[in-house]
Amino acid sequence: MKTEQKIAVIGLGNIGKAVAENLNKSGRKFIVAGRDTAKVKEVAKAWQNAQVADIATAVKEADIVIPAIYFPLVADFLKEHAEALKGKVIVDVSNPIAPDENGGFKKVIAAEASAGEINASHLPQGAHLAKALGTLLAGSLSAEAFTTPRKVLFYATDEVSINPVVEQLIKDTGFEPVRVGGLNQSIRLEVFGDLNEAGAVDKPVTLEEARQLVK
Repeated sequence: MKTEQKIAVIGLGNIGKAVAENLNKSGRKFIVAGRDTAKVKEVAKAWQNAQVADIATAVKEADIVIPAIYFPLVADFLKEHAEALKGKVIVDVSNPIAPDENGGFKKVIAAEASAGEINASHLPQGAHLAKALGTLLAGSLSAEAFTTPRKVLFYATDEVSINPVVEQLIKDTGFEPVRVGGLNQSIRLEVFGDLNEAGAVDKPVTLEEARQLVK
């Protein structure tokens, strides 16, 4: 799909790379950036629809910014680029987890807290936040994209005016969007949540299955 809205993927960890690869497959143009620009350029050689930029330039030029970075770094990212982020849609993919002593993962914030709501508290004035693209593990985000029937990515927003933007983004990554409500539902979308693959849902789901889960 061709669109005038520019997307910037910041960070090429497992999720960021999967999102970028899926956008490239859809033909949607996007900007990719990271702390090591030389490394980003090397990875992005395989993506004909990608433009490589430094982080500040990517944020400035994009309309939709996806900071695919570790949760503890998101607040500083929002503060550092506050002026450039005004009026833009920020897509929060973060999960507040870290490795535990048993080889698994543990939550690094209070059990009842969510990364989405915490990040929203650091949101620059005039910016818009959606929790999205993080309900599947990176392997599924790659393997299940553009399947028939399409699998679902859940999302949450407080501002319904940005729903069309978020839904088109999800479609352009190869999935079907399903909104679950406002950002107070973010905990359901994050690791251990009932709508996360690493939580109660346990697998990618179809639209019909997703509607039952949201009910």
